[in-house]
Order: sequence, then structure tokens, then C-alpha cells
Amino acid sequence: MILIDTNVFLEVLLDQKKAGECKALLKKVSAGELEAVVSHFTVHAVEAQIGSGPGLVEFLRTIENSLGLSVHDTDLSDEIAASLLARSLGRDFDDSLQYYLAKKLGVEAIVSFDHDFDGLDLKRAEPSEVIASGPAEE
Repeated sequence: MILIDTNVFLEVLLDQKKAGECKALLKKVSAGELEAVVSHFTVHAVEAQIGSGPGLVEFLRTIENSLGLSVHDTDLSDEIAASLLARSLGRDFDDSLQYYLAKKLGVEAIVSFDHDFDGLDLKRAEPSEVIASGPAEE
């Protein structure tokens, strides 16, 4: 199982330069070929970034209908732990929350373009790497 970071979704929704590899990864997750998790924090961050309109509805429906994707809610105790972790890791809250959740759920990697995840005891992988390595099963 992998954790998908916010920037993977934004690459697609904002049609950025690595959108193709992100679409390919998300297609495999949607079809159930890969098992993945996303934090509800990520869903909210994407919602805030894209605002409203048909893109937002399409994004939410895609998340809802993805066979291999689960959305994980955090509670206040998770967010307190991530806040404390942010200080010790020297990372901001959102990266620390993603890392905390990834560790809690025992994922293989955080899929992200964010180099702030480098140097931690959990692998950061880019979408193209995950696609090339095949299914990430638990």
C-alpha cells in the first residue's frame, strides 16, 4: 500500500508537466490494481486549491469511485502527534501529518514530488517509480 500526497492530484487537476505519470498512477489505483490511501487532509487541500465547479465534482467522484483508494480520517490525537512530530522532524504540519499517517498505516512509500519527505525512514517515490515497480500490495 502507498500513501498519495496532495501534489500528485494537483499535477493532474492543474495540468502540470508530470500530469501524465500521475494520471497513469491514479488510473491503476482507480481500477484496483494498486492499493493506496489518501488523507482527508489531502482531499481538503485539493478542494481548497481548485475551488468549485465541475473539476471539484469530478475530483471527488473519482476519489469516491476508486477501487484501490481509501480515504483516512485523522482525529485530534493524530493531529497533535503530527504537530509534535513536525517539531522533531523539522518539517511543516502537512508533511508531518502525511508522514505520521504513512507510518501509522504501515505503507511502503509516500508517493510525492515533495523532497521534504527525503531523508526520512520511509521511502518517497514518484508516480513513475511506483508504476514501473508494479503493484504495491500489503
